[in-house]
Amino acid sequence: MLLGIVLLYVGAVLGINGIWLVGQARAARAAASASTSAEPQAGPRLGQEAKRLEREEERVSGPEHGAAEEKRSSYIQNREISVINFFTGGLGAIIAIISFTLGAVYDDDVSIATGGFVFLFAFTYLWLALNQFLEAGGHAFGWYCLFVAITAVPTGVFTLVNAEGHAGSIWLGIDWFAWAVLWFMFFMLLALEHPIGRLTGYVTTIIGIGTAWALGYALLQGQVSLAG
Repeated sequence: MLLGIVLLYVGAVLGINGIWLVGQARAARAAASASTSAEPQAGPRLGQEAKRLEREEERVSGPEHGAAEEKRSSYIQNREISVINFFTGGLGAIIAIISFTLGAVYDDDVSIATGGFVFLFAFTYLWLALNQFLEAGGHAFGWYCLFVAITAVPTGVFTLVNAEGHAGSIWLGIDWFAWAVLWFMFFMLLALEHPIGRLTGYVTTIIGIGTAWALGYALLQGQVSLAG
């Protein structure tokens, strides 16, 4: 049940972060198109770069044109998106601590492992929230995303091997592979600065809905169950 709660909110936070990424990428590209001397950057400082390019654009085309992209419904400011990341990361951390405690009290290795994996993602959202709020660079965070991506692959294998025919566990095992792909895209975007901000945004939203939101809701409604 606790895992279902975490997944429900992770689905929400991934979906909204996907919208944020798309909006930031659009703002950066729109600003760059108005200033031939600037090129859009889709790496770790995506939000700050969009702001800088928009200021340059305003000097050329006026403040109205420079702020046009920010008026889009898909544009979310860094400090605004950081709120839900703080909330979801904090919720995940609390549930991870509860899982650790239950595992220690009842000598339950499964609960301890669950707490560790939940913390893996809770730390992601807390770190991202701090970066967004402080408008900090994201190179270090990008390398952490690579660590998550690598960890997710064998975790998906183990989850499927031990699924015992439970639909929820099979779904979760497949989700781990999807998260491996998504977190690797975060690594490419943030650490390696590949210009894939808009694509990553769309993939983030889709994976958030299919892997976390839907599974979390199904678990809370008792429609699927997990092995063990």
